[in-house]
Amino acid sequence: MSIITDLFSRQGKRPPEAFVYGSIPPILRVQVAHIWRDALGEPGTKESELLFRAVHDALCREYGLFKLHEGQMYQEIVGNFLLREPRVERVLDVIQLSFRAIEKYGSDGYVLDGMLTERPTMRSDQAIEELNARFLENGVGYQYRAGKMIRMDSEFLHKQVTEPVLLLLQDKAYAGAQEEFLKAHDHYRHGRTKDCLDWCLKAFETALKTICTKRKWAYKSGDTAKPLLDICYDKGLIPDAIQSHISSVRASLESGVPTVRNKFSGHGQGPQVVQLPPFYASYMLHLTGMAKPCGSSSQLTLAR
Repeated sequence: MSIITDLFSRQGKRPPEAFVYGSIPPILRVQVAHIWRDALGEPGTKESELLFRAVHDALCREYGLFKLHEGQMYQEIVGNFLLREPRVERVLDVIQLSFRAIEKYGSDGYVLDGMLTERPTMRSDQAIEELNARFLENGVGYQYRAGKMIRMDSEFLHKQVTEPVLLLLQDKAYAGAQEEFLKAHDHYRHGRTKDCLDWCLKAFETALKTICTKRKWAYKSGDTAKPLLDICYDKGLIPDAIQSHISSVRASLESGVPTVRNKFSGHGQGPQVVQLPPFYASYMLHLTGMAKPCGSSSQLTLAR
């Protein structure tokens, strides 16, 4: 059943063609607060106070504050912060932490003092689904995936590349590559292009090393992308019948991810400060995600 009510005023509306990143509209903030109520309980209950205090205290510690905003109850304080905070990155912070709490506790109810309390009215997967749908319909270019707010520049690329990669990297064997790929996204979201390039290459090389480890293919700990790709191709990770067909993909991976990173970020930039436009980070993120490990067989496949 659809979580979002089918209203006449919504008929025929489509998400904007271009996403915005520099503002979170008031309607979206209020919609997030409604999801909180359904997924974590009404303000003032023992359960919601426990969870929102954890969110509140974590943010206060990071921001160097004693209190986020005015209010008596913790859900009220965090809610006022959500509604009135002008800095987009801090609004995304509170959404990210609160939905981590929803993801952890929202499906099965809360356990307090050894007792399972009443279950919330909305499951955690429903809450996350609605959150992402609300971001999309409001034209704000972020989605919640794998515990993080991920920036998306194109809905098509996000659906075809980023989401499948994050899904497959949930395999515990790829925990290192997942952590590095998410760090690359975090740097991208904050405009740290050079750091994004560094972590893209780390994630790419870690994924290749994980494949080699699972397949028991020998490699050196200091091997970089090119020798790791050589091993994977020589050992038949890509079937012989299609190797020539996707040789251009190998060339893109070999000369793209490592070369862009090394040229602009991996070595000293020289006497002149090198300013990199954000599209370099976007390009590298999607190029890194273009080839991904596929299931337990650890085959490298093209993103859908």
